[in-house]
Amino acid sequence: MAKYLLNQAAVEAARSLIGSRQYVLDSDWGEVQPRAADENAFLERHSWEEYAAWHLALTDGSHDETKARYGFVYGDLRRVHRTGLIACVYRASEWRHKEIELAAHDLLQELDAKAGIA
Repeated sequence: MAKYLLNQAAVEAARSLIGSRQYVLDSDWGEVQPRAADENAFLERHSWEEYAAWHLALTDGSHDETKARYGFVYGDLRRVHRTGLIACVYRASEWRHKEIELAAHDLLQELDAKAGIA
């Protein structure tokens, strides 16, 4: 199993998006999560740093500027998705990546507070 490190820059990027209300509360994550073609199109117009900001984790041992380096995507490369954060919490919990799980959970709580979800 891969070992992941928390991508603090992505946590800050997500917080910024949440703060500016760039989020989707209801979506089918299985349908809206970025696919390989979406990621490739994004990378044609954006930097690897911008791509990395959409991923809460960095894969330990993988090289920078490769897709294998980045894990736990939380949005559609434009907005944070509540269901994306839920998926990150679930997957990180399932695979025992506690730091990623807690970061995703905290972001989910921030989004819910911003959106007025009780």
